Amino acid sequence: MQNGSTRLAPGQTLLIDADDTLWENNIYFERAIAAFISYLDHREYTHEQVREKLNEVERANTLAHGYGVASFRRALVTCFETLSGEAVTPERHERIVSFAQSITEQEIELLPGVEQTLPLLAERHRLILMTKGNPEEQSTKLARSGLADYFTAVEIPHEKNPEAYHEVCARRSLSCQTTWMIGNSPRSDINPALAAGLHAVYIHHPNTWVLEHDTIEVAPAGQRFIEIESFAHLDLHF
Repeated sequence: MQNGSTRLAPGQTLLIDADDTLWENNIYFERAIAAFISYLDHREYTHEQVREKLNEVERANTLAHGYGVASFRRALVTCFETLSGEAVTPERHERIVSFAQSITEQEIELLPGVEQTLPLLAERHRLILMTKGNPEEQSTKLARSGLADYFTAVEIPHEKNPEAYHEVCARRSLSCQTTWMIGNSPRSDINPALAAGLHAVYIHHPNTWVLEHDTIEVAPAGQRFIEIESFAHLDLHF
């Protein structure tokens, strides 16, 4: 781990995550989940048990259908059917869909330091947005965020694994020695980037999606890992 404040030379390539790195995202899903669990009002399972079941459904759903609000909406319906033991009537379906729909209606809320720091990073380095998810949803959020002009390219892979990082680096002619993945997810941003030979910066977020939690691996020899508390702290290193 590197905690010093020596700024790296200009000309690095920074692959930057979007959800919960540039703007809030998971808090809206958490609110929708809380509303769903309250609506289900299961007579036998606690809220925690219902949430664990939903987590299981979401794990399976993301493998089959990818990430995003549409996949989440499908998971809510499946979870309701499984736990209630009843068919989802049109009225119930409309109510469940409304929980997911509330997420798409949220304004883009940039995280602290992003608006001030991203322009400084763009002056010194090459910025590429790299975020998994539904391409249309992610592209729309980027456009609404007002940050698109700071990025030279956008990558939206189905999954962020070592193979995805290798593919992006090869297609964009990126050198591992000067390429960094920056994000809040140990599972998608940090560990696979390190496994692919890149450097990585982990930015803490108090509400990272539970399915993105993981133990951060030790950076291999010759690779660097930085852990910071805020996006604004990137200015100390880059």
